Amino acid sequence: MLFDDAVFIGIDATAGDRPMPFAALDSDLCLVAQGSAGLEDVLAFAAGQSAAVAAVDAPQGPPIGLMERADIRRGFGLPPEGATWGGWRVCEYALRKRGVRIANTPSMVALAPGWVQRGHQLHKRLKGLGYRSFVAGEPSSERMLLELHPNAAYTALLERQPLAKNTLEGRLQRQLLLYLKGLDIPNPMRALEEITRHHILTGELPLDDLLSAGELDALMGAYVAYLAALHPKQISQEGDQSEGLITLPVAELQASYS
Repeated sequence: MLFDDAVFIGIDATAGDRPMPFAALDSDLCLVAQGSAGLEDVLAFAAGQSAAVAAVDAPQGPPIGLMERADIRRGFGLPPEGATWGGWRVCEYALRKRGVRIANTPSMVALAPGWVQRGHQLHKRLKGLGYRSFVAGEPSSERMLLELHPNAAYTALLERQPLAKNTLEGRLQRQLLLYLKGLDIPNPMRALEEITRHHILTGELPLDDLLSAGELDALMGAYVAYLAALHPKQISQEGDQSEGLITLPVAELQASYS
């Protein structure tokens, strides 16, 4: 098969000017690489893979006005001539309508946050390396690229809103979910089992094996890339191909997650 020996890469581009967390899995869900690196180093890693699927936690580009079109608005049950939600991408509104916590991508790139602009650049540079946008049902190539929204991915798998990502319980929840999905990462429950009254009173918790929010988002990206390549019936996509598709790690989304 095309992706039997491929590497599945997840990149968290939301770190701003700081190094970007990234992770790479093989077809057995074992870690090939994990760390944080600058844009050029991440691109160099991606360029060194003969067969790979990369998932980037950032929008590929700004909205192009599709949510202002009458036919698309009718499909969502919105007033055809209205302007509400006009500045959103289709993929973002489709998830927001289901109660998924997601923000819209600014229409003017120059006014977008730095991490958003960096994400646009990362998508563009990866395409320049031969990574082609992944579209479910279409023929694949040896290098594929997809857009990820980690909170939407965790929401879909948990079938509820996840706990806040930067809290201890939110990190435990995310890492446990990925561990149960078969990723070769530490079982976060072991850390809880080792916590004693002394640890709590001194504030010295044995949490060395608990991954950061950025590391967990990168791992979710690698997992979604793995599913898209090797188990495409277990993923779905929201949005419009011309503007951007967000790939989710479930075959079908719930009507509401609120």
